Amino acid sequence: MDGIHDLGGMSGFGEIVVERDEPTFHEAWESLAFGLNVLAIAQLRAYNVDEYRHAVERMSPAHYLTASYYERTLTAVATLLVEKGVVDRATLLARAGGAFPLAQAVADVAPDGVTPPPEPRFALGDRVRVREMHPAGHTRAPRYVRGHVGEVVHVAPRFSFPDHAAHGLERRKEPTYHVLFSAEELWNDAAGSGESVVVDLWESYLLPAESGSGGVEPVDG
Repeated sequence: MDGIHDLGGMSGFGEIVVERDEPTFHEAWESLAFGLNVLAIAQLRAYNVDEYRHAVERMSPAHYLTASYYERTLTAVATLLVEKGVVDRATLLARAGGAFPLAQAVADVAPDGVTPPPEPRFALGDRVRVREMHPAGHTRAPRYVRGHVGEVVHVAPRFSFPDHAAHGLERRKEPTYHVLFSAEELWNDAAGSGESVVVDLWESYLLPAESGSGGVEPVDG
């Protein structure tokens, strides 16, 4: 989904402050939030990692931008535990002292897609174009590469398609690719000379470069 979380290629958010010898957790509650997420995914199997990412994406923009990393984790975990029926909202609010900012609920809308062929469609050196798409549901295709042309520099193993898994749909694996984009292709005159970016992309996000930027193209198989 298009939201404030998709900050790739954007500027204007100020300097990145690097904390020297930064600890993994600054406060005890942060380790608890992390542990709850691991417990819910690995032990309770209440949700999967893609559903977790989608819950973070559904935070209100103002809350997302002002929240720390582990506050986002805690918000997503609490949201999913309520949505999955592990805990009811009244109990959560009572334990949180009367208020807890759950992420916004959305309809389970999986993005339109195609069924990938059993073997990778693209090979090393192929030029590909990222589909120009704006799904209402979860996607791992960054906005800043959509519609742009890059070169396949590595064909990676098949991996779970997050756009389906995030909505609790049947998990499917499909080929993934490391795609190299020149900075000029992505940012025109604002690009640095000779710079490039490599992005990991699933097959359903890609078209042959000569296909144009349309969102749908039939795939054989």
